Amino acid sequence: MASVSVHTDGLANSSDWKDRYFHVDQILDRPGPRTDPSFAAGNEVKDFLRNKCKILVIGAGGLGCEILANLALTGFRDIHVIDMDTIDISNLNRQFLFRPADVGKPKAIVASEYIMKRVPGVKVTPYFGKIQDKDNDYYMQFNLVICGLDSVEARRWINATLVNLVDPENPESLKPLIDGGTEGFKGQARVILPTVTSCYECSLDMLNKPTTFPICTIANTPRLPEHCIEWASVLEWPRIHGEKKLDTDDPEHINWLYTVASARAKEFKIEGVTYSLTHGVVKNIIPAIASTNAIIAASCCNEAFKIATSSALYLNNYFMLIGTEGIYSYTFEHEQRKDCPVCGGESLEISISREMTVEQLVEMLTERQTIQIKKPSLATSTKHIYLQGPPQLEQATRPNLEKKVSELVEESDPVIVTASTLPFDLSLVITYT
Repeated sequence: MASVSVHTDGLANSSDWKDRYFHVDQILDRPGPRTDPSFAAGNEVKDFLRNKCKILVIGAGGLGCEILANLALTGFRDIHVIDMDTIDISNLNRQFLFRPADVGKPKAIVASEYIMKRVPGVKVTPYFGKIQDKDNDYYMQFNLVICGLDSVEARRWINATLVNLVDPENPESLKPLIDGGTEGFKGQARVILPTVTSCYECSLDMLNKPTTFPICTIANTPRLPEHCIEWASVLEWPRIHGEKKLDTDDPEHINWLYTVASARAKEFKIEGVTYSLTHGVVKNIIPAIASTNAIIAASCCNEAFKIATSSALYLNNYFMLIGTEGIYSYTFEHEQRKDCPVCGGESLEISISREMTVEQLVEMLTERQTIQIKKPSLATSTKHIYLQGPPQLEQATRPNLEKKVSELVEESDPVIVTASTLPFDLSLVITYT
């Protein structure tokens, strides 16, 4: 590889730097038929892209590795990356920034070092930790955010956080969010303009419903190895470990679940419990395909480039890829939900039977596709109905689970639903049938 000489401050003007971005400059040096009216061709747009635009990548896994490389080679030079995971040997087949010697190291740090080594002049700032560790001031510094996450909850958190940042009096507070996701040979990329377009929460009903097993089955009559694993993680872990949180990335925790699930499987003469299956069940692991990651990452970075430079119209607002039988893709505009708890601003109206208990309402909120809140807590403006924590309040409100909702909540009296994993409240207006 030829040596590259660049100016780390100011717009690079070496011949090597120009050669590297020659094809990109063909787009930026002159307007095109689909160019935004605000497009400032030439050095002005190149200076913004390479010296002023600050972009955040969330996730340094299969998608994140592709996204980081694409951004660096497209001309973004101030990149930040957040990831809470360390490198596992199983990552190496598709997360190409990592090598066997990197196993056990933080993904964000290794990825950033690799990119800066291979693309001199690009600065990648890593953070090894959770997105929830950062406050609003941290997210305000970025011009764009790209998500390459494998977690619905993490997506919901960053989506709500960016929506909450928006101040109508300050246009700079609106941070475009580009979200990419893959599932085997399927993938999607979307552009979210917080408060302006459909947000991630608006489209929860498009997600595949996660596989769940009835508590009575896993507790009393397990028939599958998955039942034994769920029993170990859902029932036995909290019984034995109390408030200690199960860490699905900790090999010791997974090994404990595997051992306990294996013993239960043996008791019920069930075969098939393995360490790999245990890990897959508790993490809800979906097969990852390198080629799908590459396509979706390219789509995400293409949209980031268009938004940052105004060189072309950006996606409005959803792109889907289906590669299971041949290759098929399409785009469409996903519309905002008026009752979206994040960007809609209106209460969600639900109709339930007068006989429904609080426990049944909690289960409905957990399973309903448009809500999907794990461990919801319920309250009105005057009383606690059921709180998932802390333990003292959970114990104090537990008797309400057996009571009818109609005994505790007047019709049309708003019920506030909260969850520790989400930075927003859901307002329910209940009517009885």
